[in-house]
Amino acid sequence: MNQSHLGIVVAVIVAALIIVIAIAYFNSRKRRSVRLRERFGPEYDRVLQQEGDARRAEGVLEFRQKRREKYKIHPLSESDRSNFALRWNEVQARFVDDPRGAVTVADSLVTGVMQARGYPIGEFDQRAEDLSVDHPLIVENYRAAHAIALRHGQGKASTEDLRQAMVHYRALFQELLEEPGQQRKGA
Repeated sequence: MNQSHLGIVVAVIVAALIIVIAIAYFNSRKRRSVRLRERFGPEYDRVLQQEGDARRAEGVLEFRQKRREKYKIHPLSESDRSNFALRWNEVQARFVDDPRGAVTVADSLVTGVMQARGYPIGEFDQRAEDLSVDHPLIVENYRAAHAIALRHGQGKASTEDLRQAMVHYRALFQELLEEPGQQRKGA
């Protein structure tokens, strides 16, 4: 084999290696995307729309997962679960006579359950992001309820809005009370 043939063979091998590496890279990215889409459901689409780019959105979601892994999230004790359930029933009963007060207490109660489960309690957006890792389908209920609670604070929420906030809070609250293996991931 002469020098020119050897050069052609080396070039073909290098080109083939580059193609194989490129295919492996794109397959890896596709598996990553599929895994994150399955894990986060509609939250994946929400973050993708917010970020405007799949790579950035996936980076955001992976960052959330890594941050969440540092927390010591745990199920509630039977006593805590019963106590929170009793308090929730009181909040729902209060809604009839005092819808505005009930929504305020419901927001506080959901935050209390999150804290009791081990989620850090910071600003709302951070809490919602943390919840999105374990509860990607139901977190939108939390955002909707919170938005209504904010409108309520400005005097711009109707009684029907407040009722809807209670429905949203209840969906999240019920999921937070359940054992990890029982979660509906967004009923």
